[in-house]
Amino acid sequence: MPHTIPATLIPGDGIGPEIVDATVSVLSALGAPFEWDRCIAGLEGVTKAGDPLPDATLDSIRRTRLALKGPLETPSGGGYRSSNVRLREAFKLYANLRPARTIIPGGRFDKVDLVVVRENLEGLYIGHEHYVQIDDDPHAVAMATGINTRQGCRRLLEFAFEHAIATGRRKVTVVHKANIMKALTGIFLETAQQMHAQKYRHRIAMEAVIVDACAMKLVLNPWQFDVIVTTNLFGDILSDLVAGLVGGLGMAPGANIGADAAIFEAVHGSAPDIAGKGVANPIALLLAAAMMLDHCRLGAMATTLREAIDATLNQDNVRTTDLGGTAGTAEFTRALMARVKAG
Repeated sequence: MPHTIPATLIPGDGIGPEIVDATVSVLSALGAPFEWDRCIAGLEGVTKAGDPLPDATLDSIRRTRLALKGPLETPSGGGYRSSNVRLREAFKLYANLRPARTIIPGGRFDKVDLVVVRENLEGLYIGHEHYVQIDDDPHAVAMATGINTRQGCRRLLEFAFEHAIATGRRKVTVVHKANIMKALTGIFLETAQQMHAQKYRHRIAMEAVIVDACAMKLVLNPWQFDVIVTTNLFGDILSDLVAGLVGGLGMAPGANIGADAAIFEAVHGSAPDIAGKGVANPIALLLAAAMMLDHCRLGAMATTLREAIDATLNQDNVRTTDLGGTAGTAEFTRALMARVKAG
């Protein structure tokens, strides 16, 4: 039995507590050795601590360097910044890892299995924006500054190449817009070409694709891609597009990985309209938990969990309503736990 692994658990808002409880139950059935420190964030953080990202939650992640979180809702008004963005900044979570794999066959796109690696801290998301007033219009001109650094490009690209090699992938596609944004995304493409030539050309194939062409190619023939690595804004858009190929955000796990911590999450929203109704689909967070197991070098458990999810959906035909079934969260969780224990 592995030693216990301290980890921060953030149930989040809306359906978050329901899918987090389901995931923790399945991990317990699996025998995963996580020792949870349950913390608050999002709307619950505002209600109980006056902050969507309380100091106690940040301190917990500093201690554990590992977290599993449900969806967080950013309160409207009050000047609150996104808790997800603040977490990325606080722990320098520079790499956003978004795998997409077809689990339920027979859809429009079958046997899709690819990964988007998105830069998480730079680009246009740094938030350097301002307005310029003309005459009596204070918002006459809107301006934004994007920044990509050589160091930021290098650390993300190294992560993408190393992840691709470690997981047996065959190719890395660098997505850019260097034909127009010659400096902002040109530095990303240039760094990728240099790194591949110097360090990776004999270990894995690399290609470069312009972002608009990549979007078209993804919906025409997604099987030509394997690992996609790109800058922050393009990665945000393409990772959701790729999730759509395999059934939507309800099937999309995510990981935010940096030098000091790793945070795993379901990338969908808090869905307050169905909160408390017992119908939420926990698969995205369960798949994120499988990524967390891989990160903790518990690959056998991660494989067992993924295979159990596949079997529950496709052999037992137990599916939540968003997947065309009739099961609620609790029924799906019980079926999955039975599969985990049997496997």
